[in-house]
Amino acid sequence: MPDISNAPMYLEDFTAGQKFSVAATETLSADDIKAFAASYDPQPFHLDEAAAAQSFFGGLAASGWHTAALTMRLLVKTLPIRGGVIGAGFEEFRWPRPTRPGDVLRVEVEVLELKFSQSKPQQGFLKHRVTTFNQNNEPVLVMTGNLLVPRRPQA
Repeated sequence: MPDISNAPMYLEDFTAGQKFSVAATETLSADDIKAFAASYDPQPFHLDEAAAAQSFFGGLAASGWHTAALTMRLLVKTLPIRGGVIGAGFEEFRWPRPTRPGDVLRVEVEVLELKFSQSKPQQGFLKHRVTTFNQNNEPVLVMTGNLLVPRRPQA
């Protein structure tokens, strides 16, 4: 995977099959997991170790939305899109395994397809797959969707 620069990219700068990753990571603590859950997903298996031990997860697990939020932070660091990372819908969104306290997350992005807009020639769509991995290289989140990406201005 190429080491990316910080130079913002237009749709024409991407190609199907291209992969991106950066060395940036996010580490979760039990306190981080509980704080996010208290505000956004207050379920016992996200808030309390004893309750979590008796749950489907068998221990404290981060909310999937917490994992998604951290993935977004890493995605912004990974994809240098001119104008920002603007979502245009998801086709797949799954959590193959829970994110746990102490997990160190990183993302890889693969460009799947490019579509140039006919009605708005100044933009197009980049279909991508984002996989968030823990420190054991196990996927904890897989998303496939589309991003709105500006096209290079014509002279």
